[in-house]
Amino acid sequence: MSSSDSFEAIGDLVLLGGPVLIILLLASVLSLALFGMKLLQFRRAGVGQHDELEKLIRMHDKGEASEVERRLGLADNHLGQLGVLAIRSGDAKDARLRLEAEAEQSFMQLESGLRILDIVAQTAPLLGLFGTVLGMIEAFQALQTAGSQVEPGVLAGGIWVALLTTAAGLAVAMPVSIGLAWLESQLDRDRAMAERILSSIATPLPAASQPVLVPAQVGQASA
Repeated sequence: MSSSDSFEAIGDLVLLGGPVLIILLLASVLSLALFGMKLLQFRRAGVGQHDELEKLIRMHDKGEASEVERRLGLADNHLGQLGVLAIRSGDAKDARLRLEAEAEQSFMQLESGLRILDIVAQTAPLLGLFGTVLGMIEAFQALQTAGSQVEPGVLAGGIWVALLTTAAGLAVAMPVSIGLAWLESQLDRDRAMAERILSSIATPLPAASQPVLVPAQVGQASA
């Protein structure tokens, strides 16, 4: 089948489905474009890329705070600046609220647009069902008008056209729901990493400040 035939077949389906199918088609295009934009944004912000951050946290636990601060400032990750601010603020308790607010602001920017995907995922099946109900109403109106002379083929054709919008609504909602769940899972991982960065810097391991004494060493030190 050529591309022109494919477009013609899609056009026929849109005409059969009516305005509801057109709305679902536009929603699918919007969702696909928005999902692509979010993927690009997440990649540029380093969302879900924690290998370097894990390494820098271990370096900070060893007492290399200055080197960690330098490398965090150069990191291609939206959590890097948060780590720099955390190091500069030290273990000041009053600074924790400010750092958490900065982190939340960063996440709000990354979450922009996800609400639209959520709306599409929830309303697409309802729109499909709405189109089916409208189609069934038209089919049974035609049945009533025809009276006893109704043709089963015509009635069956009206019913499958009505069910077309339900199938279209589900076809739009399922991939959008999967994509949205994946994006949200990546943000959840970054939230956990942000909390770990703040906690690790505010409460460093004992090895970062002084060696841990085993019981035998404690006795020798007291002697």
